[in-house]
Amino acid sequence: MKTRKVGLGTAIAVVAVGGIWGMQALNAQQGFTRKQVQDQDLSIPGRHVVVAIAEFEPGAAVGRHTHPGEEVTYVLEGTIVLEVDGKPPLTLKAGDPIFVPPGVVHAAKNGGSGPAKVLATYIVEKGKPVSSPVK
Repeated sequence: MKTRKVGLGTAIAVVAVGGIWGMQALNAQQGFTRKQVQDQDLSIPGRHVVVAIAEFEPGAAVGRHTHPGEEVTYVLEGTIVLEVDGKPPLTLKAGDPIFVPPGVVHAAKNGGSGPAKVLATYIVEKGKPVSSPVK
């Protein structure tokens, strides 16, 4: 078996693509979009912060998924129903915060009749997708 040394630039590209694939898997859901607006390394070794704006059309949902780090989110517009495994659904409106610990299975849907929008910040492990769907 041949092995090949990978340079730092290639490694960074692979990590970035992995994060993008995780975001694209969630974006593939009808009526839900997530636009990444920032990705920065942190002073915490092995961690980076990713900031995204997610929009839910009326009736749209993002399925069950996890993150390899904390999700810190703020509801900008509309109503979001957050479903966390083992807890009753939580209805949140514009101005409400959301915190999801690492590895916790959760889902979200638009609980209102108009569009909903959140500003999501992920403090996650480098080299892993920002989000991973759960079956």
